Amino acid sequence: MTRRPPGWFDPLLGRLGTARAEDFTRIVTPERGGRESAVLVLLGEEPGAGPDVLVLQRAATLRNHAGQPAFPGGAADPEDADARATALREANEEVGLDPGSVTVLAELPRLWIPVSDFVVTPVLAWWHDPHPVHPREPAEVAHVARLPVTELVDPENRMRVRHPSGWTGPAFSVRGMLVWGFTAGVIDRLLEMGGWSRPWPRSRVVELPPVDATPAPSAGTEPADETPVR
Repeated sequence: MTRRPPGWFDPLLGRLGTARAEDFTRIVTPERGGRESAVLVLLGEEPGAGPDVLVLQRAATLRNHAGQPAFPGGAADPEDADARATALREANEEVGLDPGSVTVLAELPRLWIPVSDFVVTPVLAWWHDPHPVHPREPAEVAHVARLPVTELVDPENRMRVRHPSGWTGPAFSVRGMLVWGFTAGVIDRLLEMGGWSRPWPRSRVVELPPVDATPAPSAGTEPADETPVR
């Protein structure tokens, strides 16, 4: 049975129909090379609370991307049929997401992350049957949260962060998480495309703490735990 997503998806889906990689980044995706991967951009809705997006925080002890916020996802396996299969498999492995609770709606343009040489396909989906999720491997995932769009677009929660390398980009401080980097960049563009964005002070720039800071850059002040997210 085909499930019809809520009406608030319509502006976003209409805009994504003509989206190109240049709408998300100035970095050109190479025609060849790069490690194929996918992430799940999962939008759900709590009763009376409006849409939200599922984000996890990687463990601070990881060798790569320690402490960073991320969408569920990762590198493609040879057995994966396509980007959708990769995103759903990784989400199941990382936070216990039931693939049957998800309706995949669209694939965004492939985006290259030079620092890790991943070519990432963000897979947009509707969480039509939300259920509790939690870190399945605490050594890899420290925390999982559903971040409400109303809080993401609140000007008080928006800023830009400056990396020690000099790179600056959009960020969100929501529910004890500092969301930045690739994940924040995709969220920023989707909020704009979906017609949710509100004006915010782009002159507000925060220096990004070191990777080994306590708490980790994306951990905020909330302790990491395995409390299921509903």
